[in-house]
Amino acid sequence: MPKPILDAVAVSATDMTRAKTFYTLLGFEFDGGFVSDDHIEPIRRSGEPRLMIDSAALMEKLNGEAPRAPNHSVFAMLCDSPAEVDACVAQIKAAGFAVLTAPWDAFWGQRYATVADADGYRIDLFAPLEG
Repeated sequence: MPKPILDAVAVSATDMTRAKTFYTLLGFEFDGGFVSDDHIEPIRRSGEPRLMIDSAALMEKLNGEAPRAPNHSVFAMLCDSPAEVDACVAQIKAAGFAVLTAPWDAFWGQRYATVADADGYRIDLFAPLEG
């Protein structure tokens, strides 16, 4: 019997425009993706799971309670280099979003940082240390 594969990661947003801005800073492209008032998905590159962003209002209607962001990372994104981690974090900070853990050289051999979208969903950014 085949095993299930990870197809999508979902977050919710109280402000869909602001969510789109944040995830664009992480490299997601929405032009040509699925966009509606209550659900957006950026273009999906071959081999990667979908990112689904639902409005908090829709999730409350479907689940009967308001969504809450976790206190740990929702997902992690591999960057090409330590410099890309730093640059991405700088863009996110300049746009007014939260940097929860500034980039640092982790003892396990990666440049690592944690950022948060406007609703508090956490995303780790990392890259192998050079050398």
